[in-house]
Amino acid sequence: MKRVAVIGASGRMGTAVVEAVGACADMEVVARLDAGDAISRESLGGAEVAVEFTSPASSEANVHALLDAGVDAVVGTTGWDDDAYARVRAHAEDAGRSVLIAPNFAIGAVLAMRFAQIAAPFFESAEVVEMHHPDKVDAPSGTAIATARGIARARGAAGLGDVPDATESDPHGARGARIDGVPVHAVRLRGLTASEEVLLGNPGEQLVIRTDSFDRVSFMPGVLLAVRRVSSRPGLTVGIESVMGL
Repeated sequence: MKRVAVIGASGRMGTAVVEAVGACADMEVVARLDAGDAISRESLGGAEVAVEFTSPASSEANVHALLDAGVDAVVGTTGWDDDAYARVRAHAEDAGRSVLIAPNFAIGAVLAMRFAQIAAPFFESAEVVEMHHPDKVDAPSGTAIATARGIARARGAAGLGDVPDATESDPHGARGARIDGVPVHAVRLRGLTASEEVLLGNPGEQLVIRTDSFDRVSFMPGVLLAVRRVSSRPGLTVGIESVMGL
């Protein structure tokens, strides 16, 4: 029986995690913590793994506290940068613990990111459009950033240059952000949960890769897979591709 703590347990994602873990025969929730609750060996109730869904402002500190408490961590909070990854990687290695941070736990989203990376070297143009509910606090999404970086790596390995764009004037930022040279656009619309489109274009053709999550339950198979396998991967793992065997 895997003992699991949930950090951010009363939030939208935390509530879904508590329900998903509680429905599993091979794991149980032993601690539910929220903002203002101290993270310690005592408050974690003997947990082996903690699932952390909070906010970008508090997530890294929470992960360091979990490592100090001797607990492996599965993290779904987005907004991480390279420096934060480096600090957590060093701490996890020093502590002999495991951390898995994923920009998206939806199986379809992970596959869409991989498909985009495979397709990218074969297309002249590539852009990413991510669409979320208006309560999301960070933009662009972690999934969109990871998707764009994967596309850029694949294009670079293939010897491709910048995507074509003759825009000379864009005072309002209509062309979106640039992540490693790939344009990324963020939509915040009531009624959405999480969607992403990757647009790939050549003369005379277009490939659209789209993934939609209509409910937070779509993230739970990936979360549960990460909980079961995080401890087998010492140090820091980014994304669930590796635990999916991709």
